[in-house]
Amino acid sequence: MEKKSKCKICRRAGEKLFLKGDKCNSPKCPFLRKSYPPGSQVKKKRSGGEMSGYGRELNEARKVKNIYNISDRQFQKYVKEALKARESADASQYLFEKLEKRLDNIIFRVGIADSRSQARQIINHGHFKVNNRRIDIPSYEVNIGDEITPTKKFQNSEFLKRRIITLKDREFPSWLEVDKETLKIKVKSNPKVDDLGYKIDLPLIISFYSR
Repeated sequence: MEKKSKCKICRRAGEKLFLKGDKCNSPKCPFLRKSYPPGSQVKKKRSGGEMSGYGRELNEARKVKNIYNISDRQFQKYVKEALKARESADASQYLFEKLEKRLDNIIFRVGIADSRSQARQIINHGHFKVNNRRIDIPSYEVNIGDEITPTKKFQNSEFLKRRIITLKDREFPSWLEVDKETLKIKVKSNPKVDDLGYKIDLPLIISFYSR
């Protein structure tokens, strides 16, 4: 994942996936200049016909894996859990919650990190605690009521001090409560699709892995 050009991933998907943080919202975003898929032949011939249902499902699965910066193995694990939970819960919503409640995703969502890749690095260095316990696992899953706090060392870092200033006027996802003075995060409820800012078709993915 890290070695791939993130801008090419967006171009292949045919939409912005916001993989490079603020750059994706700036006029410098390569997608604005090259919205066609990468490859000169593709540029000349953008479409060879309507994509099959299988192709759409496969593309959607790839897109979501790229958005959340997770491996195929980890993603399949989430989907299998969602499929097992179908009797007691909506599989699509279950999968969505699994992805959104990852610690690296939350650090990205509130703007502490510019990308999920950067969020993963920050967490790997042990800069955050969940319920006063230091966590260095990016895929760690939070629950409603959990509190995520920067360590004292990270709180005093110039990096986080600058973030506190830049995030003063930021709107945060409705399911997260953020103290703008300390960047302490509390999980208020389960994540909502409306907070995403872009569309992902999770039922399409569930259908793909149900074959």
